[in-house]
Parts: sequence; structure tokens; C-alpha cells
Amino acid sequence: MIYEDGRMTDFDLRATAAAMVRPGTGILAIDESVATCNSRLRAVGIDPTDAARHAYRELLLDTDGLVEHVSGVILFDETFRQATTSGIAFPDLLTKRGILPGIKVDTGAKPLAGRPGETATEGLDGLRERIGAYRKLGARFAKWRAVINIGDARPSRNAIVANAHALARYAALCQEGGLVPIVEPEVLRDGTHDLDRCHGVTGDVLAEVFAQLDLAGVDLGAMVLKPSMVLPGSAAPPASIETVAAATMDCLRSRVPTTVAGVAFLSGGQTPSVATEHLAAMVRRGPHPWPLTFSYGRAIQNDVLRNWAEHRPDSAAAHTVLLARIRANAEASLGRLVAVA
Repeated sequence: MIYEDGRMTDFDLRATAAAMVRPGTGILAIDESVATCNSRLRAVGIDPTDAARHAYRELLLDTDGLVEHVSGVILFDETFRQATTSGIAFPDLLTKRGILPGIKVDTGAKPLAGRPGETATEGLDGLRERIGAYRKLGARFAKWRAVINIGDARPSRNAIVANAHALARYAALCQEGGLVPIVEPEVLRDGTHDLDRCHGVTGDVLAEVFAQLDLAGVDLGAMVLKPSMVLPGSAAPPASIETVAAATMDCLRSRVPTTVAGVAFLSGGQTPSVATEHLAAMVRRGPHPWPLTFSYGRAIQNDVLRNWAEHRPDSAAAHTVLLARIRANAEASLGRLVAVA
């Protein structure tokens, strides 16, 4: 049921959250900013024009069979307001295909005053109004990303609390306005820290996030957590797939309430195959109190973009690559690994 002012009931929000993490599906993240999308186009030799960004987004969204393994897609504002070449608004296209449209609503991580090397994500100003506008345009969920750096004396308590507080305020505003919030506290891999250090920081961040969510009155059954995995720094010796899976699940089990609707991991700069293997290994360590799935961006898009750059304007091969990578992660969310050509 929807109230006269357009707000959804708690039941509807919980049903949407459950649909976002339904078994055998995941959430496709294509919410890169204009600048980030342009840099990725340049990296594969494509001139980063408005037309190129639109063509690439349409390639991803207008793929037959996407609904089989994708529950929702996170869009950036530019994409959310665009339409297919035949005139169908992208959110409407997703809805007609049985996929939930989502929107990134933060405005990015900015330097945190007095804390060199640390950031706080901004975008709360005017958020209530933006949520209302996105809801009218067809959005069913939103995403906000907080960024935590590990380094000498980092993260500070200030950085953890500032980002957790912003995530909680965002989540409460989303639920008030009829959107399911994806809460994304990302602990970056940059650095030389070991897996134990990441485990400790991730645990501290999650504990503060859920403390702030409780203070804000957020319904945990109507939100999806999008955490990073517990990984050693990118400049440190790597850990095995099973070691990462064990550390990540140990951290989440001790910090994430059982009432959360689901957990959709981010890939955090991992290679596509490793991100898939980590997900499968974590699922196999179950049963878990919440569904586990993926909300990957680069780990799904990288191979697709390279293929599209090589074969443009033909998109058939890129569609095949996209579906294969998504299917592999959907199978991993069920604890199974399948080969990807």
C-alpha cells in the first residue's frame, strides 16, 4: 500500500528489500559519476562523449535475460534521467523488465576537516526533496557510499563517526520517502595493512554504523548492507580465498544484526574472478542469518567494456559477456562456481 502523499508502508519497503536480495540474483552497480565513466571509456580507447556514455549505459540496461540474475540496478543521476534510443526512460525500461531501479544519492567523499587523508561523504542537503523526486521518477531504492581509509593513525574515531552518522541520516530519509536504502561503508584496500588490521577496522566501522542506524530509527528489515570484504591491503601479501571468506563472515556475524534484510558485497577493486570466488566461498560457510549476494560494478563491467570497445557498434558479443559474468556471480550467491569463458 502507498499513502496519499506517495510514501510507501514499512511492509512495502521490506518486500522491496527482500526482492533486492532474492536467491540467485544480485544488484548491478553502474552508478559511476560522469568523470569516472569518462576515465574508463578513455582507458579502452573510446572518446568520452555524452553519446558514448549513453550508448554504453543502454548496452548494459537493454540486455535480454538480465532479469534472470539481476534484481536491481544502481544508476547515476545522468543515466536515471536518460532514455533508450526508442524513447523509453531507463527506469521505466528496468521496471518493465522486472528489475528494480535504484539511484546513487550521495555527492561524493570530500576531505574531512582537520583529518588529513580522511574523508566524509556529503549530500544530505536537500536529500529529502531529491528522494521525493527520484521516487516519482520510478526509483525503488537508493545508495550512499562512505569511504574509510586505513593507514598510520587512520581511520580516526572522527572519520568513523562522521561517516556512520551520515549513512544513518541518509537511510532514515530514504525510508521516510519510500526508498529502500543500500548502506555502503567501504573500507578501502589501498595500503600495506594486513588482513587482521582490516578485520579490526571493518568491525569498528560496522559497529558504529549500526549504532547510528539504531539512533536514527532505521528499520533494518527494510535496508540492504553493502560492505567491503575483509582483505589485506593491495600492497600487502594476498590472503587465500578461504581465509578472506572466514575473516569476512566472522566480522559480519559479530557486528551485523540478524534483522538486516540482506548483505550485497561490493567488489572493491578485486579482479572479476576473485570477487566471484570470494562470494561463493562466503556463501558456502553458511547458513547465515541474512541472504548474501553481490552488488558489483567493475568486477562485472570491466570485461564487458573492453569487449564493446573492440567490437563497436555491434553489441551482441558484449551482451554475452555481461550475461556470463552476471550468471557466474548469481551462481556464486548460491555457493556454486561456474566457468566463465
